Amino acid sequence: MPSVAETGTGASTAARLVRLEDARLPAWCDRYLAPPGDDFFAARDWYDTVLAHAVPPGAAPLLAVCGTVVLPLLSEGRRLRALATPYTLRWEPLAASGTGETALRDAGRAFAGLLRGRPPTRLEAMDDASPVMAGMSRGLRAGGLALDRYRHFGNWRQVLTPGGGWSRYLANRPPALRTTIERKLARAARESRFTLVTAPGAVLDAAIRDYHAVRARSWKPPEPAPDFDAALMRAAAAVGTLRLGLLHRAADARPLAAQYWVVTGGRATLLKLSHDEAERAASPGTALTALMIRALIEDDDVGELDFGRGDDPYKRLWVAERRQRVGLVITDPWHPAGMLELAHQLAGRGRRKVMAWRRAVPAGEAQREDA
Repeated sequence: MPSVAETGTGASTAARLVRLEDARLPAWCDRYLAPPGDDFFAARDWYDTVLAHAVPPGAAPLLAVCGTVVLPLLSEGRRLRALATPYTLRWEPLAASGTGETALRDAGRAFAGLLRGRPPTRLEAMDDASPVMAGMSRGLRAGGLALDRYRHFGNWRQVLTPGGGWSRYLANRPPALRTTIERKLARAARESRFTLVTAPGAVLDAAIRDYHAVRARSWKPPEPAPDFDAALMRAAAAVGTLRLGLLHRAADARPLAAQYWVVTGGRATLLKLSHDEAERAASPGTALTALMIRALIEDDDVGELDFGRGDDPYKRLWVAERRQRVGLVITDPWHPAGMLELAHQLAGRGRRKVMAWRRAVPAGEAQREDA
């Protein structure tokens, strides 16, 4: 059973920290969670998979319960941070249905009550336009805490033209990529076999083995949580949101490329992709990405493609819009570590102003001013 670690009060909303003893969310959290078909990444299957397979060593998962809002967190001693890992695409507080502006502000003040007397708290991977975090931020400031927002990582996506289909999507790609796609798809049709796996069972088990075989022969470093991808694929398949694609060589069934997506709320999100580096000349990764996107558009009729976490150069060829995921450092200005954090923030802003001034002023003028 979960245990209450600590309590606090803000405005009329009581708050408490609940330490999780099991590697899954307790049943009472369901009122705060989204159905998988609406938002898989705010649903139970996502959080239970993270809790079971991706919590970093030395960190303890807990929940900050603030009225109608719950914040999944990690504790490292007295320091708290978001339950966010290298696999997290978006994190935000989980608000029960019907939570309005006043309740969000009260939840923020209650959260502030839990954070006073602690070292700075870091929340990551947040949507810059999140109304939940905006409302809570007003409450945190009213509770006497300092907030410092920073750029965390980029997220590339493409909103698709309704009814446009694969041909419209392809026509909107850069000419060089469009030519490459057409050439690589023609070669793949001659030499390869495309498989799309969506449901649990023996076929999925075999596809996961092939996924890991491709990844082991790719350019990518070892996973920080080796069991996470397989567990997440199984969880997504169980609720009908998995799209796992594989490209095999027709001659010997060797897997050449693999990637998996999650389809939820009309959006297809790419989580991982890799290809056999020894087969790089044939561009199996490019062919598989094109085959997957075509299937997502034609079969799932998705309205948006989301290329997940990071600013990898290839993403801007496939999708056109970048949005910023942000982080937030929440600081108690009267805590010694909070004072140090605020000093670092002030020094950082000073450095940025100096660098901006140096970029704006020609070197000769700067030297004359110094003289």
